[in-house]
Amino acid sequence: MAEHGPVPAARTDLVGITLILAGLAMLGPFSINAYLPSFKDMAAVLHTDRVALQLTISIYFAAFAFMSLWHGAISDALGRRTVVLAGLALYTLASLGCALATRIEQLWVLRALQGCSAGAGIVIGRAVVRDLHDGPLARRMMSQVVMLYGLAPAVAPLVGGALQVAFGWRAVFLFLALLAAGLFAAVALRLPETLPAAARQPFKARALAAGYAELLRDRAFMVWACAYALMFGAFFVYVLSAPVFLMQHLGLGEADFIWLFGPATAGLIGGSALAGRYAVRWSGNKTLGRAFGVMAAATLYNLAVCVAAPAGAAWYVAYVFVFNLGMSLAIPTLTMRALDCVPARRGTGSSVQLFVQTGFNAFIAAVLAPLAWGSPLSLAIAAAALWLCAGLAVLLASRLGRAPQA
Repeated sequence: MAEHGPVPAARTDLVGITLILAGLAMLGPFSINAYLPSFKDMAAVLHTDRVALQLTISIYFAAFAFMSLWHGAISDALGRRTVVLAGLALYTLASLGCALATRIEQLWVLRALQGCSAGAGIVIGRAVVRDLHDGPLARRMMSQVVMLYGLAPAVAPLVGGALQVAFGWRAVFLFLALLAAGLFAAVALRLPETLPAAARQPFKARALAAGYAELLRDRAFMVWACAYALMFGAFFVYVLSAPVFLMQHLGLGEADFIWLFGPATAGLIGGSALAGRYAVRWSGNKTLGRAFGVMAAATLYNLAVCVAAPAGAAWYVAYVFVFNLGMSLAIPTLTMRALDCVPARRGTGSSVQLFVQTGFNAFIAAVLAPLAWGSPLSLAIAAAALWLCAGLAVLLASRLGRAPQA
């Protein structure tokens, strides 16, 4: 099928669409971070332990990763809006079910349903951005989405903690249901269909298999996708280690998660603002060079602090702010570079991108984070190794020469 061009901007409400796409992206972090402050209460009410509750995160990630392979392919066949609306409807029902759960086994099943549906908006949102814009304009819109999305990791545990204190853990899942229902209404009313019928791919087993095989054989696409996952992992290993890192190593309390998520959010927003401001002035190569330079400085600083071991949490969490500043500066370019490798299958490409990232997050959660959280230095070494691998992947992908250099 021939590549379709961007939807004319004059026919779209770009500000409204950007807000909707950011809201869809926020659903994932809220699904993970909002109920973390409720673990103690949930363990008591459901007569279970932290290990069983931790499994609700692993199950969510596994379901999210699996379904992320399908959301984009289905949207390539049926259109973007239909799949987003179906995902939000299922997520709303699953969240209501979580609020009513009386056994941990019920919560496992319902969290799997949340994971299956939460990724629809994130996957398809990336494809929508690329449907609407090319080159620098696509990077600018993606940076705006990331900037707004960056609020979620900090806001989610604060909202969840407030709801836990005021009403208990069930209120957190009721909030997630209301959030999804509100996004459903916004998509239904304000998000146009950005994939023309003539540009859609047939949803057939043979066509899907051929599409995935084409993407997996595309070395440039896969290396760009791995670069994103590795780079994000250098930050996410701290998120998954947050209880140990903050409470055990830094001596903070249960209400002090803002020490990690606050700087992380500030960095994400600051880097995204820079990416949007300089999307037209800087080429993709220049943007990536400067972004990885910032991350290099943050990584070296982090290692030095952990070796010196000064007292005070601020020394350690400063890394997260600076690293996320560079990371969010790089995200729009990395995302668009990968999708530009597969112009006729952007939805499927976005699915595979998210599958690679989420699958790697699951590996970090199950293996790498527990191995690394023994000390601040071991965490810093793990993050540095992930960043270094990401940088090497970017160099390799650039040498393959498949992505445009704008």
